[in-house]
Amino acid sequence: MNQYALKNPLALAALGDAVITMFVREDLIANQDLPIAKIHSETAKIVNAKSQSIFFETIEDWLNDVEQDIARRAINKKTNSIPKNATLAEYKKATAFEAVVGYLYITKNFYRLNQMMQHIAKSGEE
Repeated sequence: MNQYALKNPLALAALGDAVITMFVREDLIANQDLPIAKIHSETAKIVNAKSQSIFFETIEDWLNDVEQDIARRAINKKTNSIPKNATLAEYKKATAFEAVVGYLYITKNFYRLNQMMQHIAKSGEE
């Protein structure tokens, strides 16, 4: 296991949140001609605890052992945050998803990260 797999999962989640936002905005800009306010509102529809909870459920069985461990630690990590528009369970799954994304990004495993995002996108189309 590498050094990043042992990092604080909430720190990985903070990075993952930024990466997910970047992926979504990049996709919106590349595939649609939207005003900036619409890009922001469309991003907010996707980058939130409820949506990310569903994304996590989509990939949960697809994760390798290291990724599963990071997700488990993120779910089990005590948090002082109380979600506004999601249940605590949704919030924890979203945090797990963000932590895995953050881990893949910080380890420069862009191939795996792209695979995961494509897997989620395909699941959304079905």
